[in-house]
Amino acid sequence: MAAALPLTTVAQVPLQDDIQYNRPAGQQGINMFEPPIQDTTSYDGFAVKLGGAFTQQMQAITQSGPNIDNDAIGRGFNLATANLDLDVQMAEGIQLHVRTYLSSRHHNEAWVKGGYLQVDELSMFNSPAVDALMSNLSIRAGHFMPNYGDTHFRRSDNADAIQNPFVGNTVIDAFTTEVGAEATFQSNGFLAVGGFGGALHPTVMNPDSRAPSWHGKLGYDSQINDLVRFRLTGSVYYTAKSNDGQLHSGDRAGGRYYNVVEGGDWSGRARVNFGSETTAFMINPFVKIGGLELFGTIESISGEAPNLSDGSATQYAGEAIYRFANDDLFVGARYNTMTADLDLSAYNEPANWVTETSIDRWQVSAGWFMTENILVKAEYVTQSYNDYPTGTPQEGAEFDGLMLEGVVSF
Repeated sequence: MAAALPLTTVAQVPLQDDIQYNRPAGQQGINMFEPPIQDTTSYDGFAVKLGGAFTQQMQAITQSGPNIDNDAIGRGFNLATANLDLDVQMAEGIQLHVRTYLSSRHHNEAWVKGGYLQVDELSMFNSPAVDALMSNLSIRAGHFMPNYGDTHFRRSDNADAIQNPFVGNTVIDAFTTEVGAEATFQSNGFLAVGGFGGALHPTVMNPDSRAPSWHGKLGYDSQINDLVRFRLTGSVYYTAKSNDGQLHSGDRAGGRYYNVVEGGDWSGRARVNFGSETTAFMINPFVKIGGLELFGTIESISGEAPNLSDGSATQYAGEAIYRFANDDLFVGARYNTMTADLDLSAYNEPANWVTETSIDRWQVSAGWFMTENILVKAEYVTQSYNDYPTGTPQEGAEFDGLMLEGVVSF
């Protein structure tokens, strides 16, 4: 067995406030999408950055429906969630990121969510040609969320909720972690991403029932003048066959609205999982004019599954955020609607798949950055379920109420 490092050696590993090509964890990371392709953080050798996030909610939501206990939930506190982030400057322009969920709704024990190596410079080659190429290129490999769409930059990732101006994510939440690699090219505002991946749960078993996933993104992002910023991206994701197909059901942290309507760890969401072939497209416009931010989502999903040859889902979301008082305060609103074919076999639905169910949701929020790394926000949410089969919990159901959330992220 290899000998452990002496304590004096461990203590000499330098800790840093930040590492190169890294999205800031606090308020400075707001409205940052891909990590910066140009970086001003100096390289001072091998270093470690320890970070984390802690989030707590108070929930005051009521629900109603013919097939649920309307008095089953009331005002109370949800389980506090916590993340631990380890970022390591391995070499100049080469970074390692590992995130551990210390506590989450779906898993209240600590476990590693994923990690990846990010390469933005290859100075070891001492080649001007390689340096010129890498000045616009970033390469990522490991177990991570594919860069599909822009909603994953503005969502809550378990306790990491400081970039989300709301408490809940979108109804159909495009988030997963896959083993794979991707390359990002940025130049003069233009953006191109290409990559491949595998399943959420990697395996060597059943090779004939799975295939790689492929994803890509094209976009343009420009600070037109001191007042106006414009960004528009289009993304695609495709897999020919999969054991689990979890692009839209791969979040292992859980939903934010605890125990509403259908119950379970992802209550309040629609988990689209076609299991076999999946094709998804997402378009995201973003406009910032002074303190006003407008962000939209248009998503189309199609696929196949056992007992379903032509499944589909669509989602639309539009949000407006206004930031003021040096961006320390904000108010916002989001409308989100979706129509989807869903697997309702868990509710003893004989056909398993039910077509064209729909959900409508409104969220109205307000927030205060007490410091760069401490955020307090409040949200009023109302959600209704439509076109669900007779006897299911979602039939004619709705919920509404207030959420208070405190976030610490560093």
